[in-house]
Amino acid sequence: MAPIVESGASLDGIPALIGIASAFALIFTMSMFAWICCQRKSSKSNKTPPYKFVHMLKGVDIYPENLSNKKKFGADDKSDSKDKESLKAKLPKNSLHLDLESRDQNGNFTKTPAKVRSSPEIESVHPKAFPEGENNSVSSETSASDKSLAPSEEENSGPKLGSLRFSLKYNLDKKALLVNIIEARGLPAMDEQSMTSDPYIKISILPDKKHRVKTRVLRKTLDPAFDETFTFYGIPYSQVQDLTLHFLVLSFDRFSRDDVIGEVLVPMSEINLNEGKVQMNRDITRRNCRKSVGRGELLVSLCYQSTTNTLTVVVLKARHLPKNDVSGLSAADPYVKVNLYHDKKRISKKKTHVKKCTLNPVFNELFVFDIPCEGIENISVEFLVIDFDRMMKNEIIGRLVLGTSVEGTVGEHWREICEHPRRQIAKWHCLSDG
Repeated sequence: MAPIVESGASLDGIPALIGIASAFALIFTMSMFAWICCQRKSSKSNKTPPYKFVHMLKGVDIYPENLSNKKKFGADDKSDSKDKESLKAKLPKNSLHLDLESRDQNGNFTKTPAKVRSSPEIESVHPKAFPEGENNSVSSETSASDKSLAPSEEENSGPKLGSLRFSLKYNLDKKALLVNIIEARGLPAMDEQSMTSDPYIKISILPDKKHRVKTRVLRKTLDPAFDETFTFYGIPYSQVQDLTLHFLVLSFDRFSRDDVIGEVLVPMSEINLNEGKVQMNRDITRRNCRKSVGRGELLVSLCYQSTTNTLTVVVLKARHLPKNDVSGLSAADPYVKVNLYHDKKRISKKKTHVKKCTLNPVFNELFVFDIPCEGIENISVEFLVIDFDRMMKNEIIGRLVLGTSVEGTVGEHWREICEHPRRQIAKWHCLSDG
Protein backbone atom coordinates (compact mmCIF):
# COMPACT_ATOMS: atom_id res chain seq x y z
CA MET A 1 0.00 0.00 0.00
CA ALA A 2 2.92 2.44 0.73
CA PRO A 3 4.25 2.54 -2.88
CA ILE A 4 0.74 3.30 -4.16
CA VAL A 5 0.42 6.36 -1.88
CA GLU A 6 3.79 7.83 -3.02
CA SER A 7 2.93 7.50 -6.74
CA GLY A 8 -0.41 9.26 -6.11
CA ALA A 9 1.35 12.19 -4.39
CA SER A 10 3.79 12.61 -7.30
CA LEU A 11 0.91 12.67 -9.79
CA ASP A 12 -0.84 15.43 -7.84
CA GLY A 13 2.11 17.84 -8.46
CA ILE A 14 2.10 17.47 -12.27
CA PRO A 15 -0.88 19.82 -12.96
CA ALA A 16 0.79 22.57 -10.93
CA LEU A 17 3.99 22.25 -12.95
CA ILE A 18 2.01 22.29 -16.20
CA GLY A 19 0.16 25.46 -15.11
CA ILE A 20 3.41 27.25 -14.22
CA ALA A 21 5.00 26.25 -17.53
CA SER A 22 1.96 27.44 -19.52
CA ALA A 23 1.97 30.78 -17.65
CA PHE A 24 5.64 31.35 -18.50
CA ALA A 25 4.94 30.40 -22.14
CA LEU A 26 2.00 32.84 -22.29
CA ILE A 27 4.09 35.67 -20.83
CA PHE A 28 6.90 34.97 -23.30
CA THR A 29 4.47 34.89 -26.25
CA MET A 30 2.84 38.20 -25.25
CA SER A 31 6.20 39.91 -24.81
CA MET A 32 7.36 38.72 -28.24
CA PHE A 33 4.10 39.93 -29.83
CA ALA A 34 4.47 43.36 -28.22
CA TRP A 35 8.09 43.59 -29.39
CA ILE A 36 7.14 42.70 -32.97
CA CYS A 37 4.33 45.32 -32.97
CA CYS A 38 6.72 48.00 -31.73
CA GLN A 39 9.22 47.11 -34.42
CA ARG A 40 6.57 47.31 -37.16
CA LYS A 41 5.26 50.63 -35.84
CA SER A 42 8.73 52.15 -35.78
CA SER A 43 9.46 50.91 -39.30
CA LYS A 44 6.17 52.40 -40.60
CA SER A 45 6.86 55.75 -38.95
CA ASN A 46 10.22 55.94 -40.71
CA LYS A 47 8.67 55.38 -44.12
CA THR A 48 7.88 58.44 -46.23
CA PRO A 49 4.15 58.95 -46.80
CA PRO A 50 3.07 59.74 -50.36
CA TYR A 51 2.25 63.38 -51.08
CA LYS A 52 -1.34 63.00 -52.17
CA PHE A 53 -4.59 64.76 -51.31
CA VAL A 54 -8.02 63.15 -51.37
CA HIS A 55 -11.11 65.33 -51.59
CA MET A 56 -14.53 63.75 -51.00
CA LEU A 57 -17.27 66.23 -51.93
CA LYS A 58 -20.89 65.28 -52.51
CA GLY A 59 -20.01 61.77 -53.67
CA VAL A 60 -17.49 63.06 -56.22
CA ASP A 61 -13.89 61.96 -55.95
CA ILE A 62 -11.69 65.00 -56.56
CA TYR A 63 -8.01 64.62 -55.95
CA PRO A 64 -4.72 66.03 -57.21
CA GLU A 65 -2.99 63.33 -59.16
CA ASN A 66 0.20 64.87 -60.55
CA LEU A 67 2.71 66.84 -58.53
CA SER A 68 6.16 67.98 -59.58
CA ASN A 69 9.17 66.53 -57.83
CA LYS A 70 9.69 69.77 -55.90
CA LYS A 71 6.67 69.08 -53.72
CA LYS A 72 7.34 65.48 -52.77
CA PHE A 73 8.87 64.22 -49.57
CA GLY A 74 11.92 62.12 -48.90
CA ALA A 75 15.23 63.83 -48.19
CA ASP A 76 17.74 63.96 -45.36
CA ASP A 77 18.14 67.28 -43.53
CA LYS A 78 21.74 66.63 -42.49
CA SER A 79 23.13 65.58 -45.85
CA ASP A 80 25.79 67.73 -47.45
CA SER A 81 25.48 69.36 -50.84
CA LYS A 82 27.84 66.83 -52.41
CA ASP A 83 25.79 63.94 -51.10
CA LYS A 84 22.64 65.57 -52.51
CA GLU A 85 24.16 65.94 -55.94
CA SER A 86 25.33 62.36 -55.97
CA LEU A 87 21.89 61.15 -54.83
CA LYS A 88 20.17 63.22 -57.53
CA ALA A 89 22.44 61.66 -60.13
CA LYS A 90 21.69 58.14 -58.91
CA LEU A 91 17.94 58.52 -58.37
CA PRO A 92 15.54 58.18 -61.31
CA LYS A 93 13.53 61.14 -62.55
CA ASN A 94 10.28 60.07 -60.86
CA SER A 95 11.81 59.45 -57.42
CA LEU A 96 10.48 61.27 -54.38
CA HIS A 97 12.95 63.96 -53.39
CA LEU A 98 12.74 67.33 -51.65
CA ASP A 99 15.23 69.76 -50.21
CA LEU A 100 13.63 70.43 -46.83
CA GLU A 101 16.15 73.14 -45.95
CA SER A 102 14.54 75.48 -48.50
CA ARG A 103 11.07 75.12 -46.96
CA ASP A 104 9.47 76.69 -43.88
CA GLN A 105 7.26 75.06 -41.24
CA ASN A 106 4.22 75.18 -43.51
CA GLY A 107 6.00 73.26 -46.26
CA ASN A 108 6.38 76.24 -48.62
CA PHE A 109 9.51 77.53 -50.32
CA THR A 110 11.18 80.32 -48.39
CA LYS A 111 12.62 81.68 -51.63
CA THR A 112 10.75 81.87 -54.90
CA PRO A 113 12.32 79.44 -57.36
CA ALA A 114 13.75 80.95 -60.48
CA LYS A 115 11.97 78.51 -62.72
CA VAL A 116 8.62 76.89 -61.99
CA ARG A 117 8.25 73.36 -63.25
CA SER A 118 4.82 72.19 -64.21
CA SER A 119 3.45 68.68 -64.22
CA PRO A 120 5.44 66.14 -66.28
CA GLU A 121 2.34 65.19 -68.21
CA ILE A 122 1.73 68.76 -69.28
CA GLU A 123 5.31 69.32 -70.42
CA SER A 124 5.39 66.08 -72.36
CA VAL A 125 2.31 66.60 -74.51
CA HIS A 126 2.61 64.48 -77.62
CA PRO A 127 3.07 66.60 -80.74
CA LYS A 128 0.50 64.52 -82.59
CA ALA A 129 -2.21 65.56 -80.13
CA PHE A 130 -2.52 68.93 -81.89
CA PRO A 131 -2.06 69.31 -85.64
CA GLU A 132 -0.24 72.41 -86.74
CA GLY A 133 -3.34 74.09 -88.07
CA GLU A 134 -5.45 73.50 -84.97
CA ASN A 135 -2.60 74.40 -82.64
CA ASN A 136 -2.07 77.68 -84.44
CA SER A 137 -5.78 78.42 -84.39
CA VAL A 138 -6.02 77.79 -80.63
CA SER A 139 -2.98 79.94 -79.92
CA SER A 140 -4.26 82.71 -82.20
CA GLU A 141 -7.69 82.64 -80.54
CA THR A 142 -6.23 82.83 -77.06
CA SER A 143 -3.77 85.57 -78.02
CA ALA A 144 -6.51 87.52 -79.78
CA SER A 145 -8.83 87.22 -76.78
CA ASP A 146 -6.05 88.29 -74.43
CA LYS A 147 -5.22 91.29 -76.65
CA SER A 148 -8.87 92.29 -76.93
CA LEU A 149 -9.37 92.09 -73.17
CA ALA A 150 -6.16 93.87 -72.26
CA PRO A 151 -7.18 97.46 -73.10
CA SER A 152 -10.54 97.23 -71.37
CA GLU A 153 -8.97 95.71 -68.28
CA GLU A 154 -6.34 98.42 -68.07
CA GLU A 155 -8.96 101.15 -68.43
CA ASN A 156 -11.61 99.70 -66.09
CA SER A 157 -9.87 97.55 -63.52
CA GLY A 158 -6.81 99.74 -62.97
CA PRO A 159 -3.82 97.75 -61.65
CA LYS A 160 -3.16 94.29 -63.04
CA LEU A 161 -4.16 91.32 -60.91
CA GLY A 162 -1.77 88.76 -62.41
CA SER A 163 -2.34 85.71 -64.56
CA LEU A 164 -3.34 82.07 -64.05
CA ARG A 165 -1.85 79.12 -65.95
CA PHE A 166 -3.77 75.84 -66.10
CA SER A 167 -4.54 72.91 -68.39
CA LEU A 168 -7.69 70.97 -69.29
CA LYS A 169 -8.19 67.40 -70.44
CA TYR A 170 -11.19 65.11 -70.87
CA ASN A 171 -11.07 61.36 -70.20
CA LEU A 172 -13.65 59.60 -72.38
CA ASP A 173 -13.32 56.24 -70.60
CA LYS A 174 -14.03 57.63 -67.13
CA LYS A 175 -16.31 60.49 -68.29
CA ALA A 176 -14.16 62.85 -66.28
CA LEU A 177 -12.80 66.36 -66.75
CA LEU A 178 -9.23 66.90 -65.51
CA VAL A 179 -8.28 70.43 -64.46
CA ASN A 180 -4.62 71.04 -63.61
CA ILE A 181 -3.85 74.34 -61.88
CA ILE A 182 -0.19 74.95 -62.60
CA GLU A 183 0.66 78.38 -61.21
CA ALA A 184 -0.30 82.01 -60.82
CA ARG A 185 1.98 84.94 -61.58
CA GLY A 186 2.11 88.59 -60.54
CA LEU A 187 -0.58 88.53 -57.84
CA PRO A 188 -1.12 91.77 -55.89
CA ALA A 189 -0.08 92.00 -52.23
CA MET A 190 -3.17 91.82 -50.02
CA ASP A 191 -1.24 92.12 -46.73
CA GLU A 192 -0.04 95.71 -46.43
CA GLN A 193 2.40 94.96 -43.61
CA SER A 194 4.34 92.10 -45.17
CA MET A 195 3.52 93.14 -48.78
CA THR A 196 2.70 89.52 -49.66
CA SER A 197 -0.34 87.28 -49.98
CA ASP A 198 -1.39 83.79 -48.92
CA PRO A 199 -3.13 82.73 -52.15
CA TYR A 200 -5.35 79.79 -52.92
CA ILE A 201 -7.88 79.08 -55.69
CA LYS A 202 -11.47 77.89 -55.57
CA ILE A 203 -12.77 76.04 -58.62
CA SER A 204 -16.43 75.52 -59.51
CA ILE A 205 -18.26 74.31 -62.61
CA LEU A 206 -21.17 76.49 -63.69
CA PRO A 207 -24.11 76.59 -64.05
CA ASP A 208 -24.91 73.72 -61.65
CA LYS A 209 -22.28 74.55 -58.98
CA LYS A 210 -22.23 70.86 -58.01
CA HIS A 211 -18.46 70.44 -58.34
CA ARG A 212 -16.64 72.89 -56.07
CA VAL A 213 -13.11 72.40 -54.76
CA LYS A 214 -10.13 74.48 -53.69
CA THR A 215 -6.36 74.21 -53.68
CA ARG A 216 -4.09 74.37 -50.65
CA VAL A 217 -2.94 77.73 -49.28
CA LEU A 218 0.60 78.79 -50.19
CA ARG A 219 2.07 81.17 -47.63
CA LYS A 220 3.72 84.53 -48.35
CA THR A 221 4.12 84.41 -52.11
CA LEU A 222 2.92 86.42 -55.10
CA ASP A 223 3.89 83.71 -57.62
CA PRO A 224 2.34 80.51 -56.20
CA ALA A 225 3.11 77.20 -57.91
CA PHE A 226 0.16 74.93 -57.08
CA ASP A 227 0.58 72.09 -59.60
CA GLU A 228 -2.60 70.32 -58.45
CA THR A 229 -4.84 68.23 -60.68
CA PHE A 230 -8.54 67.79 -59.90
CA THR A 231 -10.70 65.14 -61.54
CA PHE A 232 -14.43 65.85 -61.91
CA TYR A 233 -16.35 62.64 -62.53
CA GLY A 234 -19.83 62.14 -63.95
CA ILE A 235 -19.66 64.79 -66.71
CA PRO A 236 -20.78 63.46 -70.13
CA TYR A 237 -18.82 64.78 -73.07
CA SER A 238 -22.02 66.04 -74.71
CA GLN A 239 -22.54 68.44 -71.79
CA VAL A 240 -18.98 69.76 -71.57
CA GLN A 241 -19.61 72.49 -74.14
CA ASP A 242 -22.46 73.90 -72.01
CA LEU A 243 -20.29 74.34 -68.90
CA THR A 244 -18.18 77.23 -67.67
CA LEU A 245 -15.14 76.90 -65.41
CA HIS A 246 -14.91 79.51 -62.68
CA PHE A 247 -11.58 80.11 -60.91
CA LEU A 248 -11.75 82.41 -57.89
CA VAL A 249 -8.36 83.59 -56.59
CA LEU A 250 -8.31 84.49 -52.88
CA SER A 251 -5.81 85.38 -50.17
CA PHE A 252 -6.18 83.57 -46.84
CA ASP A 253 -6.65 85.76 -43.75
CA ARG A 254 -6.50 84.12 -40.33
CA PHE A 255 -8.30 86.88 -38.43
CA SER A 256 -10.96 88.07 -40.89
CA ARG A 257 -12.76 87.10 -44.09
CA ASP A 258 -10.47 85.99 -46.92
CA ASP A 259 -9.66 88.70 -49.48
CA VAL A 260 -10.87 88.19 -53.05
CA ILE A 261 -8.07 88.93 -55.52
CA GLY A 262 -9.97 88.23 -58.74
CA GLU A 263 -11.53 85.59 -60.96
CA VAL A 264 -11.15 83.78 -64.27
CA LEU A 265 -14.16 82.56 -66.29
CA VAL A 266 -13.50 79.95 -68.99
CA PRO A 267 -16.47 78.96 -71.23
CA MET A 268 -15.91 75.38 -72.35
CA SER A 269 -17.60 76.09 -75.66
CA GLU A 270 -14.45 77.95 -76.75
CA ILE A 271 -12.14 74.97 -76.09
CA ASN A 272 -11.64 71.87 -78.22
CA LEU A 273 -10.80 68.84 -76.05
CA ASN A 274 -11.01 66.23 -78.82
CA GLU A 275 -7.28 66.06 -79.45
CA GLY A 276 -6.02 65.87 -75.86
CA LYS A 277 -4.67 68.25 -73.23
CA VAL A 278 -5.04 72.01 -73.68
CA GLN A 279 -2.82 74.41 -71.75
CA MET A 280 -4.01 77.99 -71.22
CA ASN A 281 -2.83 81.23 -69.63
CA ARG A 282 -5.57 83.73 -68.68
CA ASP A 283 -5.41 87.13 -67.03
CA ILE A 284 -7.12 87.48 -63.66
CA THR A 285 -9.93 90.07 -63.68
CA ARG A 286 -11.86 91.77 -60.91
CA ARG A 287 -14.83 89.89 -59.53
CA ASN A 288 -18.12 90.75 -61.20
CA CYS A 289 -20.57 91.72 -58.44
CA ARG A 290 -23.36 93.13 -60.61
CA LYS A 291 -26.86 91.90 -59.74
CA SER A 292 -30.12 91.72 -61.64
CA VAL A 293 -32.62 94.55 -61.42
CA GLY A 294 -35.61 92.38 -60.44
CA ARG A 295 -35.48 90.73 -57.01
CA GLY A 296 -38.39 88.31 -57.44
CA GLU A 297 -41.51 87.73 -55.32
CA LEU A 298 -42.25 85.97 -52.04
CA LEU A 299 -45.53 84.38 -50.90
CA VAL A 300 -46.05 84.54 -47.13
CA SER A 301 -49.00 83.87 -44.83
CA LEU A 302 -49.44 85.36 -41.36
CA CYS A 303 -51.95 84.86 -38.54
CA TYR A 304 -52.16 86.68 -35.19
CA GLN A 305 -53.58 84.68 -32.27
CA SER A 306 -54.85 87.22 -29.73
CA THR A 307 -55.74 84.55 -27.14
CA THR A 308 -52.25 83.04 -26.96
CA ASN A 309 -50.51 86.29 -28.04
CA THR A 310 -48.54 84.52 -30.78
CA LEU A 311 -47.83 85.27 -34.43
CA THR A 312 -47.80 82.39 -36.91
CA VAL A 313 -45.69 82.95 -40.02
CA VAL A 314 -45.75 80.57 -42.99
CA VAL A 315 -43.13 80.93 -45.74
CA LEU A 316 -44.84 79.31 -48.72
CA LYS A 317 -42.75 79.88 -51.86
CA ALA A 318 -40.85 82.36 -54.04
CA ARG A 319 -40.73 82.95 -57.78
CA HIS A 320 -38.66 84.75 -60.42
CA LEU A 321 -35.57 84.99 -58.23
CA PRO A 322 -32.51 86.43 -60.02
CA LYS A 323 -29.41 84.46 -60.89
CA ASN A 324 -27.22 85.82 -58.13
CA ASP A 325 -24.00 83.98 -59.08
CA VAL A 326 -20.92 86.00 -60.07
CA SER A 327 -21.22 84.83 -63.67
CA GLY A 328 -25.00 85.14 -63.90
CA LEU A 329 -25.20 81.60 -65.29
CA SER A 330 -26.24 79.36 -62.42
CA ALA A 331 -29.40 79.16 -60.34
CA ALA A 332 -29.37 80.19 -56.71
CA ASP A 333 -29.53 78.00 -53.59
CA PRO A 334 -32.11 80.12 -51.71
CA TYR A 335 -33.40 80.03 -48.17
CA VAL A 336 -35.47 82.52 -46.15
CA LYS A 337 -34.44 84.06 -42.85
CA VAL A 338 -37.31 85.47 -40.71
CA ASN A 339 -36.55 88.15 -38.10
CA LEU A 340 -39.10 89.43 -35.54
CA TYR A 341 -38.62 93.01 -34.31
CA HIS A 342 -40.17 94.86 -31.35
CA ASP A 343 -39.59 98.63 -31.41
CA LYS A 344 -36.78 98.16 -33.97
CA LYS A 345 -35.03 95.59 -31.76
CA ARG A 346 -34.73 92.00 -32.95
CA ILE A 347 -36.19 89.60 -30.41
CA SER A 348 -36.36 86.35 -32.41
CA LYS A 349 -35.09 84.79 -35.62
CA LYS A 350 -35.74 81.62 -37.62
CA LYS A 351 -34.83 80.28 -41.07
CA THR A 352 -36.03 77.74 -43.62
CA HIS A 353 -34.14 74.91 -45.26
CA VAL A 354 -31.97 75.54 -48.32
CA LYS A 355 -33.48 74.69 -51.71
CA LYS A 356 -30.77 73.68 -54.18
CA CYS A 357 -30.41 75.08 -57.71
CA THR A 358 -33.80 76.70 -58.19
CA LEU A 359 -35.18 80.16 -58.93
CA ASN A 360 -38.74 79.20 -57.91
CA PRO A 361 -38.34 77.45 -54.53
CA VAL A 362 -41.21 75.96 -52.55
CA PHE A 363 -40.63 76.08 -48.78
CA ASN A 364 -43.98 75.48 -46.96
CA GLU A 365 -42.45 75.99 -43.52
CA LEU A 366 -44.32 77.34 -40.47
CA PHE A 367 -42.87 79.35 -37.58
CA VAL A 368 -44.59 80.48 -34.36
CA PHE A 369 -43.33 83.61 -32.58
CA ASP A 370 -44.26 84.63 -29.04
CA ILE A 371 -45.22 88.31 -28.80
CA PRO A 372 -43.78 89.97 -25.65
CA CYS A 373 -46.56 92.58 -25.43
CA GLU A 374 -50.32 92.73 -26.06
CA GLY A 375 -51.11 93.53 -29.66
CA ILE A 376 -48.81 93.73 -32.66
CA GLU A 377 -48.78 97.50 -33.19
CA ASN A 378 -45.06 97.74 -32.39
CA ILE A 379 -44.16 94.45 -34.07
CA SER A 380 -42.56 94.08 -37.52
CA VAL A 381 -41.46 90.99 -39.45
CA GLU A 382 -38.48 90.96 -41.81
CA PHE A 383 -37.98 88.33 -44.54
CA LEU A 384 -34.51 87.95 -46.09
CA VAL A 385 -34.15 85.70 -49.15
CA ILE A 386 -30.51 84.59 -49.14
CA ASP A 387 -28.42 82.67 -51.65
CA PHE A 388 -26.51 79.96 -49.77
CA ASP A 389 -22.88 79.43 -50.76
CA ARG A 390 -20.72 76.82 -49.04
CA MET A 391 -17.42 78.38 -50.04
CA MET A 392 -18.14 82.11 -50.11
CA LYS A 393 -20.20 84.58 -48.08
CA ASN A 394 -23.97 84.16 -48.44
CA GLU A 395 -25.50 86.95 -50.52
CA ILE A 396 -28.88 88.57 -49.90
CA ILE A 397 -31.17 88.24 -52.93
CA GLY A 398 -34.08 90.34 -51.66
CA ARG A 399 -35.78 91.77 -48.57
CA LEU A 400 -39.39 92.16 -47.37
CA VAL A 401 -40.64 93.95 -44.23
CA LEU A 402 -44.19 93.74 -42.83
CA GLY A 403 -45.28 96.23 -40.17
CA THR A 404 -47.54 99.16 -39.30
CA SER A 405 -45.10 101.77 -40.64
CA VAL A 406 -44.93 100.17 -44.11
CA GLU A 407 -47.07 101.60 -46.91
CA GLY A 408 -48.54 100.10 -50.07
CA THR A 409 -49.74 96.54 -50.51
CA VAL A 410 -47.39 95.34 -47.76
CA GLY A 411 -49.00 97.76 -45.30
CA GLU A 412 -52.48 96.64 -46.37
CA HIS A 413 -51.53 93.02 -45.70
CA TRP A 414 -50.36 93.89 -42.18
CA ARG A 415 -53.55 95.88 -41.43
CA GLU A 416 -55.69 92.91 -42.52
CA ILE A 417 -53.74 90.70 -40.12
CA CYS A 418 -54.37 93.12 -37.26
CA GLU A 419 -58.07 93.57 -38.08
CA HIS A 420 -58.81 89.84 -38.54
CA PRO A 421 -57.10 87.83 -35.80
CA ARG A 422 -57.13 84.02 -35.93
CA ARG A 423 -57.33 84.20 -39.74
CA GLN A 424 -54.46 83.02 -41.96
CA ILE A 425 -53.94 85.64 -44.70
CA ALA A 426 -51.49 84.96 -47.56
CA LYS A 427 -50.26 87.38 -50.23
CA TRP A 428 -47.51 87.79 -52.81
CA HIS A 429 -45.03 90.61 -52.25
CA CYS A 430 -42.20 91.95 -54.40
CA LEU A 431 -38.73 91.78 -52.87
CA SER A 432 -36.58 94.88 -52.58
CA ASP A 433 -32.78 95.20 -52.58
CA GLY A 434 -31.15 93.88 -49.42
